[in-house]
Amino acid sequence: MSQLDLEPRPQRGGRRWIVAATLLTVGMIIGFVVASDLNWLPNGHAVPDTSPVPTVRPVTTAPQPALPGGDGQTFVEIAKTVKPAVVNIYATKSGGRGEGPQGLPFDDPFFRRFFGDEFFRRFEQQPKERKERGLGSGVIVESNGLIITNNHVVGKADEIRVTLSDKREFKAKLIGTDPKTDIAVVQIDAKGLPTVAWADSDRLEVGEFVLAVGNPFGLTQTVTLGIVSALGRAAGIAEYEDFIQTDAAINPGNSGGALVNVRGELVGINTAIFSQSGGNMGIGFAVPSNMAKSIMGQLVQTGKVVRGWLGVSIQELTPELASQFGVADTKGVLISDVMDDSPAKKAGFERADVIIEYDGKPMDSPTHLRNAVAQTPVGKKVSVKIIRDKKPKTIELTIGEQPKSMTQSGEEDGGESVTPTGVLSGLDVRELNDELASRYGLKSSERGVVVVRVKPGSQAEELGVREGDVIVEVNRQAVTSLKAYEKIASKLPKDQAVLILLKRQGRTIYLTLRP
Repeated sequence: MSQLDLEPRPQRGGRRWIVAATLLTVGMIIGFVVASDLNWLPNGHAVPDTSPVPTVRPVTTAPQPALPGGDGQTFVEIAKTVKPAVVNIYATKSGGRGEGPQGLPFDDPFFRRFFGDEFFRRFEQQPKERKERGLGSGVIVESNGLIITNNHVVGKADEIRVTLSDKREFKAKLIGTDPKTDIAVVQIDAKGLPTVAWADSDRLEVGEFVLAVGNPFGLTQTVTLGIVSALGRAAGIAEYEDFIQTDAAINPGNSGGALVNVRGELVGINTAIFSQSGGNMGIGFAVPSNMAKSIMGQLVQTGKVVRGWLGVSIQELTPELASQFGVADTKGVLISDVMDDSPAKKAGFERADVIIEYDGKPMDSPTHLRNAVAQTPVGKKVSVKIIRDKKPKTIELTIGEQPKSMTQSGEEDGGESVTPTGVLSGLDVRELNDELASRYGLKSSERGVVVVRVKPGSQAEELGVREGDVIVEVNRQAVTSLKAYEKIASKLPKDQAVLILLKRQGRTIYLTLRP
């Protein structure tokens, strides 16, 4: 007997029961669905469906909300206005190792820091001698074909070609470059071109919406959105920096492109990104429009940039230094040295003066002051407010022209090694002699004592004191020799902070050592 024969067979009455149960179940389901559509209530009354009947309409672009402060414009309208004025730039250089897609030199450590080793590694395996084509962006700022971009995009190119948004291509002429701000100007032979209006970047505020328009990775006419993340950034990639930081996506190829506000005005020239992968990480930098416009004007008129000069060495005012010099807060810039035959020297500035206002504008950092002085026209008379010996003072002076070379002689004179007690105990110093001068690249004719050892783990090491630094002053008293240093150090209170003035590579720096 098979296994199937052992199974009980259903009777006829059972089949009828299954059919009836199935029909009943189907009926209940249908009734439930109908009741749901009628919004049936537990008390048995149906509620009529009052929801509006859907209307079939053709698919259209959803209306965009107007932007605050944007003169009623939307992002779509801003993009349509700005994109035609942003161009693609192809810079060709023959021979050598060449440069990356943005015209970035492979051997430049600053650009490696911002674009990442991985980005450069993809291009370094190419032959040593080749014709390299760099990629970047530019912004048309005058209808006669004047275009502003970055120096690192076109600065070393043998040939520059520009492609417009309408696909027309032109050979460009290099008008001028300024490596110190990474700004360059080129021009093409064309008329009646669309332009982007300049904005006053000094009025820009953190949190404002901005759009970045450029040519990332060769993807033309790309628009990204972000906000102003910070202002006045110094990133260490140019000599004069006052960067706008934004989280609008900026990638290789965006260099030289436009950063615009909600009115479609040019607030910055996209210049660099901070990246460990070669792509966007939410930190991009742009040269402010006011700085870029000033540089462009000089390059167009004279082919070079002339900067204002005050003639002082300056440094950040820390809370410790502020208390030493009688300043209420850290909003100010400390003068650590005054150069001979400089406008500042002639006007009566002194070491240890704290500049709190320059030409009517408050100064809160060395970068801020440096940029303000550099952009001041040569020959202009300015008023500078300072704190000297804990008292306010105003000095009038005429700004001079920055010399081509501003390096100053560097360090000082001396013999025996001395290790004082107290807060200076982390330093070993010696009289400066010919041997030490030769070792550290100093001039033995100078006065002071040279640091020959910095104790590991000491506060001096933490504050950045280095071997080869020359101590010029201790607590505002001149250190003319090793004996003078010993005499001053022997009288220092062990429980009080000590202010020292160092000289390093021609620059002077104040530091506060605390017990």
